[in-house]
Parts: sequence; C-alpha cells; structure tokens
Amino acid sequence: MFREKRYLKLCIAFEVNSLKFASEEILETFKMLYVEKLEIRAVTLGINLFDCVGSDASKTAANVKKKIVEVAMNFTETIDSVSDEFGVSVTNKRIAVTPISFLLARFPTVENAVEIGFALDDSAREVGVDMIGGFTALVEKGMTKSDIALMDAIPATLGQTSRVCSSVNVASTKAGINVDAVNVMARRIKETAEKTRKHKGVGCAKLVVFCNAPSDNPFMAGAFHGVEEGETTVNVGISGPSAIRAAVERCDGNIDELSDCIKRAAFKITRVGELIGKEVAKRMGVKFGIVDTSIAPTTAKGDSIADVVEKMGIERCGIPGTTAAVAMLIDCIKKGGMMACTRIGGLSGTFIPVSEDAGMNRRVREGVMNLQKLEALTSVCSVGLDMICLPGDTDEWTIAGIIVDEAAIGIVNDKTTAVRIIPVPGKKAGQTVDFGGLFGRGTIMEVPKWKPARFLKRGGQISRTIRSAKN
Repeated sequence: MFREKRYLKLCIAFEVNSLKFASEEILETFKMLYVEKLEIRAVTLGINLFDCVGSDASKTAANVKKKIVEVAMNFTETIDSVSDEFGVSVTNKRIAVTPISFLLARFPTVENAVEIGFALDDSAREVGVDMIGGFTALVEKGMTKSDIALMDAIPATLGQTSRVCSSVNVASTKAGINVDAVNVMARRIKETAEKTRKHKGVGCAKLVVFCNAPSDNPFMAGAFHGVEEGETTVNVGISGPSAIRAAVERCDGNIDELSDCIKRAAFKITRVGELIGKEVAKRMGVKFGIVDTSIAPTTAKGDSIADVVEKMGIERCGIPGTTAAVAMLIDCIKKGGMMACTRIGGLSGTFIPVSEDAGMNRRVREGVMNLQKLEALTSVCSVGLDMICLPGDTDEWTIAGIIVDEAAIGIVNDKTTAVRIIPVPGKKAGQTVDFGGLFGRGTIMEVPKWKPARFLKRGGQISRTIRSAKN
C-alpha cells in the first residue's frame, strides 16, 4: 500500500509538470522502478569555492571545509527525504567543486595542494557524501604554476584520502592536445597506482584524464563545478541499463521499432531524473542544473551495457557490429532524453567502464573485447577508455599513448573522451583484480610491447583541427 501511495505521488508530480502519461506508460514506469530496479545513479551538488581563497593555503583549506559543510550540511538528508517520498532510489550523493588549481594561484606548491585535498576529504566525510570531485586542472593549452602543483600533488592526495576524485583536461577541440600535459599525467597515473599498491592501485579509479571535459558532469571521477556554473547547482546522473535492456527485450520489430522502444524508455528515465533533481534543488533553495542522460552500468546482474547490446542482437559484445549497435543505442538515448528535458548536459551517452560492467568484463575475459575495440567504441560512446585494468609494469609511454589517442578521437569528433586506467601493481595480462563495491572486478588487458616514446618525447602541442575553425 505504501509503495502504491508513493507511486501515485510520482504520477501526480508528472501531471503537475505537464507530462500526461497513458495508462500503459504509467505501468511501464512502475515496472522500471519496482521490477527492473530503475534508480538515479548520482545527485551531485556543485559548489563555487572562489570566495574561499585566503591569505595562505591553511586559511584557504579551512575556508573550503567551512563553506562545503555549511552549504551541504542537509544535502544527503534532503536526497533521502525526496527518494523516500517518491519511491525512487538514489545510489550516490556527491559534491563537485571549483577546480582546485584556481585556488592555488597565490601559493602554488604541492604541499599546499595536498592540504586543500585533505580539507575536501574531511568535508565530504562530515556531510556524508560518497565522493567529492574538483581536485582538477584545465591544461589543454598550457600549464600554470598552480596547475603543475596540483598535478604533482595527485598521487599523494589520492593515496591519502578516501573520497577525493581528481581530473585533468589535457585537450579540447578549440585548443588541440597538450602533449606535455599528457606525458605528465601518464607519470602521475603510474605514481598513483604505486601509492595505492596495498589497495590494488585503486587510487587510479578516482583519476580521469579528459578531452573536452564538461563542467556540469555529475559523474565521478570527472565531476567539477565549472567557473560558469554559478554559486550552487544540483545536477543529476540517471542510470537504467536494466530498464533499457527490458525495453529491448520486449521489442521484436525492425531497427526503426527498436529505436523507438529505446527512445521511449530513455524519455521516462530522464523524466524521473529531472523530477528528483528539481525537487532536491527546490528544497535546498539552490539552482537546478542539468540531467545527464548517460546510461551507467553497475556490477549488479542485468545492469550491464554489454547485456543491452547483446539483447539488441549482437551475439557477443565486441564482435563486428558492436560499434554500430552502441552508436544507435546512444543516439536513441540522447533523443529520448532531450525530448523529456530541456536541460540535458554533462556527458549524456553510454558508459563502458569495464570493471564496473560485469557483462563487459566477461567479454574481456573471453578475449572477445580488447583494448583496440574499446578504443573504437569511444568514437561513438559517451566517454572513453573507462576502468581499464592494465599490467602493473605498463610503462608511462604506453599510458601516454593511450591518453593521446583518446584525445585525438575527442578533438576530431568534437566530443568528450577520457581515460581512466589502472596499471594494477603486481598483476599481468589475463589475471583478475577485485576492487569491491562500485569499482567492481576487472580482467588485466594486454598492451602492445612497442612504445610511442620517440613521438611523445617531442612534446609540444598537437594543434586543433581545421574543422574546429568555425568562427
């Protein structure tokens, strides 16, 4: 009876927001919530920290912690209240802040960056969020002293904190690729893995290297609160692979009919996400930002992007035809989401985080999916090479080569790409590693023995493509 009352309230809320569901659509949404276990993957509170800069790093760190705690003190309670009232589960509660490299401009040292990183971790723990993003630098065209200090501080910070996430944007369509920054981040990834050796290099799971990083992304590890975002904003990341899979299973029609089924499912999922985000923002008295329509898998059975692709008719995810299926899937999700909500942002596509997707990891283990095919998929998917486990002895030049390849795909296609890879200390290709929890279980992937070192050691900037000169 309580479940029916909560669902009635959800339906009334949709009516108030001028969305009239037919009885069949209401039943489908009910099934998504209570049978297919639709959930909101993340509600992320973005907080501006520019006014926290003090006379020195210690005062800045204190100001950062004070502001985050003041703004976010009731954040998790508000989400729990809205979730319980509408019967929609929210998996993760997170915070994104102004890129910390900006706050370091007056005192750009590694020690000061680490001190502020500790303040972020302490504040996240105090307000009860799962993760806090924004230990970030934007270096697609050059590196300031504060950028360098932050990048150098990443291994120590991620090695000594539990909730801080870090991201570095090394390329953009308008700027090209900063190869010097790529080389630095390859070394920092190796160092971060070593700093968290006791935990299987898991620090690298909280570190992402971007091309075209969005400033309103609610997903970790890449979330930060962009300088154009205002004072405080609530952004929402939906989930829903199991609901999309169920929609695909119900469709026996042709490609056009299958596309329509996926779009309709994405529409409903996005409306639920928008409702939850707006209600949380309203109760907190802050601005509602965007819904990120990315379909993000989890380690739960049936909650896999690989499973969705295979239900579409691809015998094994990774064989020829997979890229086309993923491209179609993402296009339909975007179209359905944009019909449901005018404020679509973030990454908005499909994630393929291998260790977090049980079906995808299964195909890697079988040898059907490999690094090269995953790179091909990133030309059409939402992000890039995500949660890829590599042998622990993978050298920095191979890692830099992986990053620069992904950045090239991003600048040529004018889309976000990213690399979140983990060179797992002590592991070799074909072995497995279990990170537990959200990060899942991964198979160590083989990398080529040849190196791109001579090319990357040249350094400098790969200029933007001619297609980007649109003014």
